[in-house]
Amino acid sequence: MTAQNSTAQHTPMMQQYLRIKAEHPNELLFYRMGDFYELFYDDARRAARLLDITLTARGQSAGEPIPMAGIPYHAAEGYVARLVRMGQSVVICEQVGDPATSKGPVERQVARIVTPGTLSDEAFLEDRRDNLLVAVFSHDGRYGIAVLDVSSGRFSVIEVTGEEALQGEMERLNPAELLLSEDQSWPEWLSKRRGVRKMPPWHFELDTALRLLNTQFGTRNLEGFGCADLTLALAAAGCLLQYARDTQRTALPHIRAISAENREESVILDASTRKNLELERNLNGGNENTLASIIDQCCTPMGSRMLRRWLHRPLRDLGRLTARQESIQLLLDTCLWQVIQDILRPIGDMERILARVALRSARPRDLEKLKMSLAQLPILQHELSQVESGLLHQLASAIGTFPDLEKLLQQAVIENPPVVIRDGGVIAPGYDSELDELRALSEHAGDFLLKLEQQERDRTGINTLKVGYNRVHGYYIEIGRSQSDDVPANYIRRQTLKNAERFITPELKAFEDKALSARSRALAREKDLYDQLLETLNEDLGQLQDAAMSLAELDTLTNLAERAESLNYCRPNLSHDSRLHIIAGRHPVVESVSSTPFVANDLRLDEQRRMLIITGPNMGGKSTYMRQTALIVLLSHIGSFVPAQQAEIGLVDRIFTRMGSSDDLAGGRSTFMVEMTETANILHNATRSSLVLMDEVGRGTSTFDGLSLAWAAAEWLANRQVLTLFATHYFELTAMADDFDHVANVHLTATEHHDSIIFLHSVQEGPASQSYGIQVAKLAGVPEPVIRQAREKLLALEGLQKPTLISMTPTKAADHPLQGDMFAALPSIVEDAVAKLDPDALTPRQALEQLYQLKALLTSG
Repeated sequence: MTAQNSTAQHTPMMQQYLRIKAEHPNELLFYRMGDFYELFYDDARRAARLLDITLTARGQSAGEPIPMAGIPYHAAEGYVARLVRMGQSVVICEQVGDPATSKGPVERQVARIVTPGTLSDEAFLEDRRDNLLVAVFSHDGRYGIAVLDVSSGRFSVIEVTGEEALQGEMERLNPAELLLSEDQSWPEWLSKRRGVRKMPPWHFELDTALRLLNTQFGTRNLEGFGCADLTLALAAAGCLLQYARDTQRTALPHIRAISAENREESVILDASTRKNLELERNLNGGNENTLASIIDQCCTPMGSRMLRRWLHRPLRDLGRLTARQESIQLLLDTCLWQVIQDILRPIGDMERILARVALRSARPRDLEKLKMSLAQLPILQHELSQVESGLLHQLASAIGTFPDLEKLLQQAVIENPPVVIRDGGVIAPGYDSELDELRALSEHAGDFLLKLEQQERDRTGINTLKVGYNRVHGYYIEIGRSQSDDVPANYIRRQTLKNAERFITPELKAFEDKALSARSRALAREKDLYDQLLETLNEDLGQLQDAAMSLAELDTLTNLAERAESLNYCRPNLSHDSRLHIIAGRHPVVESVSSTPFVANDLRLDEQRRMLIITGPNMGGKSTYMRQTALIVLLSHIGSFVPAQQAEIGLVDRIFTRMGSSDDLAGGRSTFMVEMTETANILHNATRSSLVLMDEVGRGTSTFDGLSLAWAAAEWLANRQVLTLFATHYFELTAMADDFDHVANVHLTATEHHDSIIFLHSVQEGPASQSYGIQVAKLAGVPEPVIRQAREKLLALEGLQKPTLISMTPTKAADHPLQGDMFAALPSIVEDAVAKLDPDALTPRQALEQLYQLKALLTSG
């Protein structure tokens, strides 16, 4: 914009604005002017469009009107929250100078920068989901990833190899904001993620990163954190930490450590698997009918967030999983889970409250919630004192109690304090004698004024005399115009109104100076006391954060105990054996939303039985059966009880799913291309310890191509003895059970009744006996003429079916008479001609001619 090119042409106010705006070209600048935050030029146009506020043009600068839009400062939080949810970043610029003494524009400075990944205010955050800032740095196909939750202080790093692994981590973390080096090339799917911010390459310089990190943690090196050799991730961590410091404009004392994650210690879930299993978001992008929606009944937001982290990063550590199981079992056996949940419910989101305390942005109601939370800890310790060992005992020790801080908050903060400290009324009476004295002086002004009013009425005889106050003119004596000539000589005129005159007296002026001074001094004193309170809390910040983290874990375990009791889950037997034995397994989500009783099913995979070929009709329950298996395995790997009557679960290294159909139009990939990409990932990475779910592989192409690909993929997995559930409509695949001892057939049952189909959802041994495609089409509402024509076509095709098969492996055609072999060819012209010949009726010459004709037909093709 030409008006912004030369700041010398602008007014001093706009020169100041443009100078600050030049440092933040991509953010919306909220520029404080009195009781409003104003936005100018392009920022004003963008804010008006996003927030639906009025765009105006007031005054001129550099000879042109100034587009502007404004919002009241006291309502700014709501507007900022809306912008951040849209992925916008906002710069808050405050007045730091005194308007009364400033020459020229009041001095202003950037107080903080609000970005999607660096939020800490309660109003901006989803309370039961992490809000993560992530940075990625790459080299030679390896990726260093750093993760920071500014609202809690959790800081971690991890390194992965390959784009598939990177995509899986991005799906797990779902960052609100993603920092990438602008001089590195990135996959299109990553660059197009919401919240991506390209950073200069020097922000990822390793030496600078190491200095920043060691300064932050007060260490000489990072050996103690177990991440010293993760150089790519540490480079990303340095960029991330500097970005957090720049946006918060304050120290970050709540970031006290950095942890190294090892991908191999967890059950690896790729992006497709996380999506297909609907852990936290359903296939439509919503939050309903997901595993988290069923399994999360935590009492605190921090417990919910921890549970979600567990679901997204299931463990392979048998010792830790067993400790969690034993804790859940103890809570159930003693019914302690009910008592603990009652104690946990009043506890606030200590994790995020403490982050705001550290950032000096905690509000009075944060401190009230912290006070209530600390008051619950002695009660909790009393109940946990009966636990003498194990994980629950460790958590009780880490939680501790904080009697001195609780007492301090009880004495310092009133009950039900106001939202902000700005207008006072937060510090409790009796906490500070100086504040009490100033408040008394200010609050007793009313009594003094009433007394003065009556005194002056009696002295002057003017019965209309009133003593009042307003913010502009201060205290005054008001007398009606008709009696203004009767005022005493010591009255000094202060203001003339239409029907009255206002006066001041030396006595009233002296009181005004004293009272107004007391009010401002009381507010200043209260703000100082509040700041001191935050400083005192920060002295115990580390222990308080440890307590909050342990409370979150206790809440998570107690929640899993409640779910096990309420939903009738069993404790799975975990081992290092390669087996999955599930008796009466159920799908946790489908079971909870179904209006009819859920049909439970068994599953057996072990050394003798590595793959199940699953056949049966559409809607018969194949997908539900497969997904419930994966979810039972996943829940076992977070230490949870599972929806089954009994379960033996061998630890797996990965869970893969190839299910459903979806395309990637933005990436230029068809449904079949997506399917084959996911299949390729499975075939490249699945091991003997992996669990693979494959549903309807090959349906996106021609029948012969699809069956060939499905068969080859199944054989690949069978040869490597991967634990596999392979659902298919290609009945030919059921013949694999004849060729592989460790492959078995199972099917989902259905029955026909009066030309309609009834799904029984029961898993039985052996292949399905028929397909029910036409019946399902009828249920879906396909017009009756189409159904009739389909039946006629099916009968015609079955009549043309050859009795023998041309395929890789013989199959049992008799097991499914209604569906002909996919490889069977229709009769050729030559075969038709031969079928019509009557050899007994031919002369030798006619036979020879027929032979030549047949040869000609064969040659012509």
